[in-house]
Amino acid sequence: MDSDNDELSLPARQRRLLLQAIGSATLIGGIALSGRATAQELNTVQDGVLDVVIIGAGLAGLTSARDLRRAGCESFVVLEARDRVGGRTYNHDLGKGVVSEAGGEWIGPGQTAIFDLARELEIDTFPTWYQGKNVYLVGDAKFEQDLTKGQNSNASIVEKLNELARGVPSKEPWTAKDAAALDKLSVGEWLAQQGVSNESKLGFDTSIGLTTGTPPSVLALLHYLSLINSADCSMEKLEGFKGGAQETRFVGGSQILSIKMAEVLGDKVKLSCPVRKIVGWDQDVVELHTDQGVIRARQVIAALHPALCNQISFDPPLPSGRAQLQRLWPSHAPVRKTVHVYERPFWRDKGLNGQITQADGPLILSYDNSPPDGSVGVLSAFVRSGQLPHDANAAQSALSAIYAQAMVDEALHPIQFHDHDWGKVDPWTLTCVASIPPGFLTKWGQYLKPSVGRLIWSGTETADLWASSMDGAIRAGHRAALEALQALVQRRRNV
Repeated sequence: MDSDNDELSLPARQRRLLLQAIGSATLIGGIALSGRATAQELNTVQDGVLDVVIIGAGLAGLTSARDLRRAGCESFVVLEARDRVGGRTYNHDLGKGVVSEAGGEWIGPGQTAIFDLARELEIDTFPTWYQGKNVYLVGDAKFEQDLTKGQNSNASIVEKLNELARGVPSKEPWTAKDAAALDKLSVGEWLAQQGVSNESKLGFDTSIGLTTGTPPSVLALLHYLSLINSADCSMEKLEGFKGGAQETRFVGGSQILSIKMAEVLGDKVKLSCPVRKIVGWDQDVVELHTDQGVIRARQVIAALHPALCNQISFDPPLPSGRAQLQRLWPSHAPVRKTVHVYERPFWRDKGLNGQITQADGPLILSYDNSPPDGSVGVLSAFVRSGQLPHDANAAQSALSAIYAQAMVDEALHPIQFHDHDWGKVDPWTLTCVASIPPGFLTKWGQYLKPSVGRLIWSGTETADLWASSMDGAIRAGHRAALEALQALVQRRRNV
């Protein structure tokens, strides 16, 4: 990868910058970072104005809040519209300390920001279960294959993607040398030019669709190449379980990261507090109109999905470029995940890994999501929402029958079933991942990250590495906190 795009040491650099700020005794919004006692004394908000308001208590927003506190800043608050923290991560409680993730859940090599956070929060990880054969269903036909063995018949196509990705910086893919030409194509169109077989097309459609939330036929090639670029220019690392971004899980589920951060922040986090209107974002003091009253701040971090920003009214209106980016940003990939819980992971006895792909039905992919000790069997799945009944009993029965066809009749008898359709759970989760269409980034990407007045844009979509992932959210949170601190320092110097 291009060295200018290498951020693997970013957390270390961020910590250095924060320590430098503390050591220089710079005043940040009235807070003397050279001494905790002074900071506490000056943190009283006598003028009714906070230094920073963070919108969103997902991984990005809570990371920013944590960084502000570690820098000595206590003049901040986190506003969350939902009645919980975690954003697009959410744990199903299955009882007896077992959970299954309804949203983002996996991490892998190269995602150093989230591994660092987990270590700091003393959250353990464990390997995803992928040993054994995958099952493919086409109508009544069934085919088993161990993907950890043998040659990849699509190796030459994958290598072409990896080579193209080397020229598309994940930080700003729209600046790539061939950005205009690449952005005219969808991934599906590019694959068709390579002459992929129907069998290979199913594999690409499944893996790419799960990573990006949209079929390759409507996914921008430029955007997908930028994601591969984040993964050391390796599609295998981006899409894979073994050695890839799906290799590792969290003990206690991914939402535990946000829960633990929020517990330490205490009453700095306000739940059920959606922001409806932001006034004076171009002035020294910004007013945020919420369901719990008006809050005033010197800087605002919007740790939100870009399209979700449209649910906030801005006065004055945002600059046209940023406003158009938000208005046009795709939000049509909410994702629906289900959970079957069994007495035990019986598929392992059959040499299967729980991964089932269906070519022509409601099941996109199932996978083994059991706890580390395998005390119960958990089979989670991504499903095609329009092909699966929304009635819980009907949905459970339909998927159980598919699992029985793929494995054994024991699959017909789950002891629990959970269904989480992100497009229906609340108005604050429009989509789970960034399903960018051709032509979007080269036209609107330049407006994604630059701050506007006192507004700093955050969230995983703004990450320079691993955008759309949990790791990307944490990287974005670190960057936004630094940007807010730097802006406050500059304002203090100019007073």
